[in-house]
Amino acid sequence: MSIGVFDFFSGCGGSSKGFQNSGMSPAFALDFDMDAASTFRKNFPQTTFSPSDITKFDPSEIDGLVNSYDVTLFCGCAPCQPFTRQNTQKPEKKTDGRRSLLSHFGALVEKHLPDYIFVENVPGIQKVAGNSTLTRFRKRLETLGYHPMVGIVESQKYGVPQRRRRLVLLASRHHPIAFPDETHNPHAGSSFSTVRDWISHLPPIGAGEAHPNVPNHRAASLSELNLKRIRATPPEGTRADWPEELRLDCHTKTGYSGHTDVYGRMKWDGPATGLTTRCISLSNGRYGHPEQHRAISVREAAALQTFPDDFEFLGSLNSQARQIGNAVPVMLAQVFGAHILSHAKRYVG
Repeated sequence: MSIGVFDFFSGCGGSSKGFQNSGMSPAFALDFDMDAASTFRKNFPQTTFSPSDITKFDPSEIDGLVNSYDVTLFCGCAPCQPFTRQNTQKPEKKTDGRRSLLSHFGALVEKHLPDYIFVENVPGIQKVAGNSTLTRFRKRLETLGYHPMVGIVESQKYGVPQRRRRLVLLASRHHPIAFPDETHNPHAGSSFSTVRDWISHLPPIGAGEAHPNVPNHRAASLSELNLKRIRATPPEGTRADWPEELRLDCHTKTGYSGHTDVYGRMKWDGPATGLTTRCISLSNGRYGHPEQHRAISVREAAALQTFPDDFEFLGSLNSQARQIGNAVPVMLAQVFGAHILSHAKRYVG
């Protein structure tokens, strides 16, 4: 049974890589971020790629590809910025065109009626007040005969060494489908994957250095002051461990209760905190290396998103970090892919 993956808003290819690892074939991808497109093409040279804006994409372009597979899976992991926490309590704004991306994806679904649909986004998307984009999309799927399930997943419970909560919509045209069973749960005897499991094999480098033989193993530079700060941060420590003279003015004000994780070191023997698009910046989260005096490298950030070491990222250092932070964790997609494949073998045919 051949299952073709059609990855809209593909980014650098986290979803496609995970589904490929589960036994599916990345058939088509679309994204108009040029750096992400270059990365995708580098790692999936056999996949048809369209550097298009989905709002202008002609659905008939993929007619032949869709018909060439026994089973099809459409991914619609649209950019999440309109649904970030600070926006979730406000009504949807008609001026934000990104909210309509899911509607355009829905039109592609309506034309091609794929067997399965997978959507991943930030948890806040389901809290938008009123007749939200997600609510309309789900109703549209039901009208088309799909069985959608929506819920929050914790990535660390599916083998990802990172505490990353995401909303997932999974839908089947053939039979109701539940989420896959969790694969990692300390309470059930299966420990979470750890930072050590995924990055300890990588050779040491300094801040601002790139390893000559390991692709993307490059760390951002640090100022002299920030080098002093990371050196003053003990294993598993935070900025609270610094001497007074190294603290930022905004962190010394009475009553300050801001982000305590910024400038912190990751813990070797636990999952990382959720990676963002600034995951290689010491000042933007607990992104300090567990013991080396620097923030994590692009390669280490990719590993914590469970990309394999031979997956190469193109573009500037900041662009590579953005691609990684925006990606669906490979292992999460792989577990869902194996679950979909099992479901298809049982119900499709």
